[in-house]
Amino acid sequence: MNASKKVAAVTGANRGLGFETSRQLARLGIQVVFTSRDPSKGKAAAGKLLEEGLQVVYHPLDVTSFESIEQLAQFLRQEFGRLDILVNSAGILPDPINSEAGSVFNAKVETLRTAMETNVCGPLLLCQALIPLMKEGNYGRVVNVSSGMGQLSDMNGGYPAYRLSKTSLNALTRILADELKGTNILVNSVCPGWVKTDMGGPNAPLTPEQGVETIVWLATLPDGGPTGGFFRDKKPIPW
Repeated sequence: MNASKKVAAVTGANRGLGFETSRQLARLGIQVVFTSRDPSKGKAAAGKLLEEGLQVVYHPLDVTSFESIEQLAQFLRQEFGRLDILVNSAGILPDPINSEAGSVFNAKVETLRTAMETNVCGPLLLCQALIPLMKEGNYGRVVNVSSGMGQLSDMNGGYPAYRLSKTSLNALTRILADELKGTNILVNSVCPGWVKTDMGGPNAPLTPEQGVETIVWLATLPDGGPTGGFFRDKKPIPW
């Protein structure tokens, strides 16, 4: 492998935003480590990008498993000796869609725990395991895929587990960015908007290509770029 070639790890890459982010990063000449929890789905999706002539390599990853995250860290170190970009795209929306069942007054604590485990604890553990590799190379870009549904400044009712988890992910972004001040590791949150994915549904106005534009922009920021911010359409938005 070219020693100067950047390496990116993308979680939840087998579909939606994670898949399209992997495609766009690979098109920029970045070596993408394409991860997903289900190996059969992940390998099939990675195969589509390989057929397009893009440089991706599949590695299984369950973001709720410390052991699985450690295995990914070992793979990156042994195979590439570096990591430049981490896109925390894996996420779940476990709340009931029905408005009454989805009310905060009917929220099950177990649903909250499930959302927090994937949407917050997963990115935290990944950052703990992988940012040391970035520090060794004095370069890193971490993109936490959040949502406007996690904005305190525009908080509404419904979907309490998802909303609380995305607000917490934004807090994690702020904490990481502050503790990484003075390094060349930039950490930001992104709201991709309402995108046509399995989660967003067919009525969403944005295509996956449009939804990942800001993700890819943040993943490839120049040195001295913004850190500790929340972005939509490449512009900062309120927390």
